[in-house]
Amino acid sequence: MSRKIAAAAITATGIAALVLAGAGSASAMQSGYRILSPGQQYCVSQYAAYQVRADGFATGQGAKFKLQLGGTTVTGTASPGLVTNWAAELRTAYGTFHAPGTYTACATNNGTTNTTVQMQLKTDGEF
Repeated sequence: MSRKIAAAAITATGIAALVLAGAGSASAMQSGYRILSPGQQYCVSQYAAYQVRADGFATGQGAKFKLQLGGTTVTGTASPGLVTNWAAELRTAYGTFHAPGTYTACATNNGTTNTTVQMQLKTDGEF
C-alpha cells in the first residue's frame, strides 16, 4: 500500500471515528460562522468549570480574536491584530485556567473588507 493511500485511509478512519464519537453525545460546544462587515463583532459563550479552548478562523484580511471571562479579556489570549487563524487554551492541569465562569470568544473585523469568521468554543470534558 502506498504512503498516500495509507494516509488517506488513516484520515478517513479518524474522521469516521470523530463523527461516531460525537453522534450520541449531548455536547454543549458552541460553534458557528458569520460574515462580518468592517466594525462588526461575533461572539460565542459557554460556561467552563476547569478548562476552555477557543479556535477561530477568518478569511481575507482576517479578524481580531480574544477570549473573555466576565467581560474582561483574559491576559495572553488576544490576537496581536488581524489574523486568519487563532487559538487560546486554558487548563487547570497547566496552571493557566483563571476561574470557573462563562467564557466568551469574540472575533472583530477591524479590516476594510468583509471577512467570514468561524469560531468554536469547547469547555471541560468536550476536549
